[in-house]
Amino acid sequence: MNAERIKELQIAASDIRKMALEAVYSAGAGHPGGSLSVADILAYLYLEEMNVDPKDPKNPDRDRFVLSKGHCSPALYGALAEKGFIPKEDIKGFRNINSYLQGHPDMKGVPGVDMSTGSLGQGISAACGMAKAAKLDNKDYRVYTVLGDGEIEEGQVWEAAMFAAHYQLDNLTAFLDFNGLQIDGDITKVMNPCPIDEKFKAFNWNVITIDAHNFEEIEKAVNEAKTVKGKPTIIIAKSTKGKGVSFMEGQAAWHGAAPNQEQYEQAIAELNDYIASVGGAK
Repeated sequence: MNAERIKELQIAASDIRKMALEAVYSAGAGHPGGSLSVADILAYLYLEEMNVDPKDPKNPDRDRFVLSKGHCSPALYGALAEKGFIPKEDIKGFRNINSYLQGHPDMKGVPGVDMSTGSLGQGISAACGMAKAAKLDNKDYRVYTVLGDGEIEEGQVWEAAMFAAHYQLDNLTAFLDFNGLQIDGDITKVMNPCPIDEKFKAFNWNVITIDAHNFEEIEKAVNEAKTVKGKPTIIIAKSTKGKGVSFMEGQAAWHGAAPNQEQYEQAIAELNDYIASVGGAK
């Protein structure tokens, strides 16, 4: 990936962050912290990696994506808008009773959403089913999913991990958004899942650890996952909750809180400044 493409993805990820914040601010509710931490991964998958087409969102040969941490739908909607699945102006209707963009992704109502999620742990299970279906149908599409680090406290995640390894789902790549914080604080104090890498290795997964905000590392990990045969891959992506907004970064309080007008305007200004710093237009 050349420097120009990295810059384009950095700008796109910042635009996804801006849309996620617009969604939460407009609704007065939502989950900004984890939406901001996962934006780079979504930007890479939707704009660089996945075989998906907004003009044919149900193509049976498309790659699949499941947002297992479904409460971070503001970032997913931002990525879908950036790709062209939904109009960007619809973002401000987030959580409005008359809007199709609700607090959790809805596969029946939102173009480009492959699985309705929200109950933590279920998304990766659905992703496993999709990957197994591809094997049964002799299809070569790949399945991607994103988990939260607090989410892996759910027992169902580990049942899915066993399933994926047992059926050698090497067409499945899971990202773990490892920002270290959940709604009640530090994950190691709430219910410590560490060492996460060793646990997944014990479940016979291929494990890669990266910086979630470095596009070169994201690309290298995704490409490596495609070469691995006989086992699924998890990419442990070390991220910053609230990434890109100074007063939100590393703060568990922003897991599920909406900014007021002053905070929203400051957040957008900071993201615009970042876009300008990498050579983009505000």
